[in-house]
Amino acid sequence: MPPAIPDSSFLDRLKSIVGSKGWIASDSAGKYFADPRERFHGSAALVVLPSSTKQVSDVVAACNETKVGIIPFGGGTGGVAGHIEIDGKLPIVLSLERMYAVRSFSKDDNSIIAEAGCILANIQEVAQNNNRRFGLSLASEGSCSIGGNLASNAGGIQVLRYGNSRDLCMGIEAVMPDGSVLNDLKPLHKNNTGYDLRHLLIGSEGTLGIITAAALKLSPQPEASVTVMCAVASPAAALTLLHAIRDKLGETVTAFELVSGLGVELAIKHFEALTDPFHSPFDWYVLAEVEGHKDIRRQLEEILAGELDREALVDAVVAVSEKQSRSLWDLRELAYEYNLKEGVLCSSDTSVPISRIENFINLTDDAICDLDPNLRVNRYGHIGDGNIHINILPPEGVSKQSYLQKHPDFRESARMIVNETTHQCGGSISAEHGIGRLKIADLQRYADPTKLATMRNIKNAIDPNGIMNPGAMFAA
Repeated sequence: MPPAIPDSSFLDRLKSIVGSKGWIASDSAGKYFADPRERFHGSAALVVLPSSTKQVSDVVAACNETKVGIIPFGGGTGGVAGHIEIDGKLPIVLSLERMYAVRSFSKDDNSIIAEAGCILANIQEVAQNNNRRFGLSLASEGSCSIGGNLASNAGGIQVLRYGNSRDLCMGIEAVMPDGSVLNDLKPLHKNNTGYDLRHLLIGSEGTLGIITAAALKLSPQPEASVTVMCAVASPAAALTLLHAIRDKLGETVTAFELVSGLGVELAIKHFEALTDPFHSPFDWYVLAEVEGHKDIRRQLEEILAGELDREALVDAVVAVSEKQSRSLWDLRELAYEYNLKEGVLCSSDTSVPISRIENFINLTDDAICDLDPNLRVNRYGHIGDGNIHINILPPEGVSKQSYLQKHPDFRESARMIVNETTHQCGGSISAEHGIGRLKIADLQRYADPTKLATMRNIKNAIDPNGIMNPGAMFAA
């Protein structure tokens, strides 16, 4: 059954739970209905902003009693419409932005307990101020929230060393669909007491419950950090370089990103402060961060010199200051913005086994060329974990609007090219953004049938009234 439509008396009941500062009328709640990629506009009957776990519990219990749907809202940065209703229904949006406290920090436990609305950059700052590192790093870290990160099992540029959000969470507090509270915030590295509900809720996109706080794993702050940008002959050569560094320096590679020559060209085009660090352009680059003891720079430079002598890499620039390091990283981290400015037609979030990356890129390039040889393709991403983003741009001098008007079916054709090639290479149709409302059909098409059936059984058992983020991950 679809969720119920809330009436005015029910909305008044929710308003009384969260207080006068804890709700926003739908006609004044534009940011909660916005898609970051500006593809559609959401809707809801009311936005509630509880300030405590008790208020979240009371709101959820009331919605469960009346079978009114709830969409949890973190920082609003999701790319698959997991945080907005796009079919015109009127659920309740529950934003956790007023629950932003850092409840505790422990250097002995190497942990921090933060509420779900805490912005990722703030958690990183608390850790850094205590000579610790929280290993999740995203381009949107100044606005995304830790609750949203966990709900979508966010990845980012440091997965190679620290893992996904799931790997950085030791415990959670969550409100379940009936309003009961799961209290499991212990910062334990070992806890073998049956089903791990923490891992069940992480990555569930709010379809099984609402994470309200988390115990997060910290690491020692490295003594030294070195940024290097290398020109390489191919993605395969990039992987060879990664193996060479890791074989000699162990798990010191924090980030290892593949960047295309087109990507560097567009970054420089759209951001005047950025410059090409090399004397001439190349087709492929690697941008890497290596962190460790004070002697790590010398050791890395020796490895790079050896790889240059072997002609395994073409050229390299090692940053000599934090400012230069930031400039190099901006060539990669501003990709979302410069793709938008250039009129990106279609972008992807898939992953393949690391050994299949070059094959995946070549097959995708060939298929897109067959679709239209004048299209431009910007390929970049987390080559160390197999997550390569394909961004398809209109031909030079052609606007996004005019191209889509002339080729109205293009987006779907291009999206399926990437999906089919990903599947052919043994990959996943969603690497780090989740399923949301946009990839439901893809999940049904490519996922293992037993997995899908088990997921549906879990959803029905935990949320029998179907109130938790209805329409996300599963068809409503």
